[in-house]
Amino acid sequence: MDNHMVDNLQHTNLYVYQCGSLSCENGHSYGPAVRDHFLIHYVHSGKGIFKIGNDIYHLKAGSGFLICPDILTYYKADDLDPWHYSWIGFHGIMAEAYLKDANLTLNNPVFEYDQDDFIDHCFNEMVSAYYLKRGGEVKRLAFLYLFLDKLIQMNPVGLYYDSTDGRRDAYLTQALQFIEMNYSRKISIEAISQHVGLNRSYFTSIFKNSLNMTLQEYLIEFRIRKACELLPNPKLTIGNISRSVGYSDPLLFSKIFKRVKGMTPSEYRNNM
Repeated sequence: MDNHMVDNLQHTNLYVYQCGSLSCENGHSYGPAVRDHFLIHYVHSGKGIFKIGNDIYHLKAGSGFLICPDILTYYKADDLDPWHYSWIGFHGIMAEAYLKDANLTLNNPVFEYDQDDFIDHCFNEMVSAYYLKRGGEVKRLAFLYLFLDKLIQMNPVGLYYDSTDGRRDAYLTQALQFIEMNYSRKISIEAISQHVGLNRSYFTSIFKNSLNMTLQEYLIEFRIRKACELLPNPKLTIGNISRSVGYSDPLLFSKIFKRVKGMTPSEYRNNM
């Protein structure tokens, strides 16, 4: 992977460095060595050891272990029953946070999963994606997300909001994200309430009490703020901008804009 590509990937939530599968020979080992990314191995069969510092973990089928960036580690297949494992190497802005949610850290680098073949399936699909002529990168990333989600769901600590305030904040976050992604479309207060899974009157009450404005007022202000970001572009007409922020009628858009900003969109553009 060239340096330019790595620099670009550093700004993505999650990306795959490598993945593969290996049936080890008796006593096969790797390290002590360091990696520059996160690396998870999952043992399909056999046994082996994983060592970080003075800590040694004895692993078998259904076990997995995490290697963190820049940490010296060593692992070795059993002399009599060597393991067959798969691995996935990844990094990204959210990588460490996802692993923390799964309770996988430098101090807790091992997990167990032998309930079914779900994780086996994820690794098999990630490895097989290398044989695809098209879409292999997308498939590897998709199954990496599924694998991490399974690990996160296995960690019951902090999985659910345990207070009314926590649930309220989650509803608000969902609503604000929905508006940010859909403000350019014709969306209603009912649609936003349905998205967060609450009754319209109940959710609008929560919203107003929390943000000191109605949901409709927030949506209008958000759209007008986006319009103000577009107005400096002389190539866009007022009609173009109106439709881009969710108003099919430019006259209605201008009327609402003036009510919020105290001037028409054209006046705002001329005064910039």
